[in-house]
Amino acid sequence: MPTTGTTPTTSATPPAGFRPTGGWTVDVPTAADFAAWRELFRGYCDFYRVPMPDEKAELVWSWLTDPVHELGGLLVRDADGTPVGLAHYRPFVRPLHGAVAGFLDDLFVAPAARGTGAVDLLLARLRAIAAERGWDTVRWITADDNHRARSKYDQVATRTMFVTYDMPSAGV
Repeated sequence: MPTTGTTPTTSATPPAGFRPTGGWTVDVPTAADFAAWRELFRGYCDFYRVPMPDEKAELVWSWLTDPVHELGGLLVRDADGTPVGLAHYRPFVRPLHGAVAGFLDDLFVAPAARGTGAVDLLLARLRAIAAERGWDTVRWITADDNHRARSKYDQVATRTMFVTYDMPSAGV
């Protein structure tokens, strides 16, 4: 996917009611989705053993619902409209490539909805957003021992050779 040379829009605005297959929808979170999103986000935090105090959930939600914040979000909903999975993403620049790409920060599907195609729908919508915004790729990381997710990722993306590091800021 070639880059267009323009700065992509930073708010998440996929078409409302995007329907990749019968009954399922993928769209942006709305104010009414907070409780369901929070439970999904809690499941994601629990999986990675990261605490989720109320303040963190409210902060991340404020980013997702702020149309000018760079963080975008998607929810995949079942046929009843219940959110069963989430994705959080944002643009990032790739100076080495002279391009803008998307970074998938968080991806989670409720255990009861795994194997139903929900993650495929989230990834398909994210790929479409990347194309719409001129991003040349979508990148993400996952835990080495996240075998189930990695088996899916190996089907839709190319594993890179890079090792990641986290360096705390001087103020931490």
